[in-house]
Amino acid sequence: MKARSILKNQNGLTKTPEFNETECLSIKKTIEEHTDDVYNSLYDYFRNYTKFQLTQTHQGLIRAAFKLEKVGRRQFIVQEGDICKYICYVISGALRIYSVNERGQEAVVAFAIEDNWISDWESVVAQTSSRYYIDAVEDSEILRISPVQLHALEAEVPAIGEFLRLEQRLVAVNTQKRIHAAISMNAEERYHDLLEHHPEYFQKFSQNMIASYLGITPETLSRLRKR
Repeated sequence: MKARSILKNQNGLTKTPEFNETECLSIKKTIEEHTDDVYNSLYDYFRNYTKFQLTQTHQGLIRAAFKLEKVGRRQFIVQEGDICKYICYVISGALRIYSVNERGQEAVVAFAIEDNWISDWESVVAQTSSRYYIDAVEDSEILRISPVQLHALEAEVPAIGEFLRLEQRLVAVNTQKRIHAAISMNAEERYHDLLEHHPEYFQKFSQNMIASYLGITPETLSRLRKR
């Protein structure tokens, strides 16, 4: 796009020329293409995860139910005491869910990066006050949906029903793995297990956040990473 010349009005004051029609259409097209890419990522996720096909009607229903939201770095989706209203699919960026004790110490429960889901499942299902915070570690884009909308979508789109069945099973498995790691692995074993299964976390999240997730001090994590 060519640089615009500075114009002056009849009073001699400078003003910025308005976008012409062609430029406005170009910007609108760019935004629409980006939005299409965002929803295509979600369609691909459901197809790959569930092995179910999505018709054009299914895609339209999904697009209408999921709302695109930009979340700035350090912006909260949920704070302690809130009722969690949404289940969120991460298009880009990085988020975490954590609690804060009376001494101000954080305990990270889970991380979420691209193609992950994040929510306070207890709060969103029971519609009770959350014990956690969910915030963005970097500028992120999410697609959010309420549980009511999700279950309405389940009745219309077979892939959504299959997704919920598989996700419920995955949450149960991951919860059991976390309990096993906490009671059966020492700090070094927990570190290597995370490094093996989620090396991308070490690129997205700070050492303090990783240490909190592992239940160790940052100093211990630093020693383990040097070995």
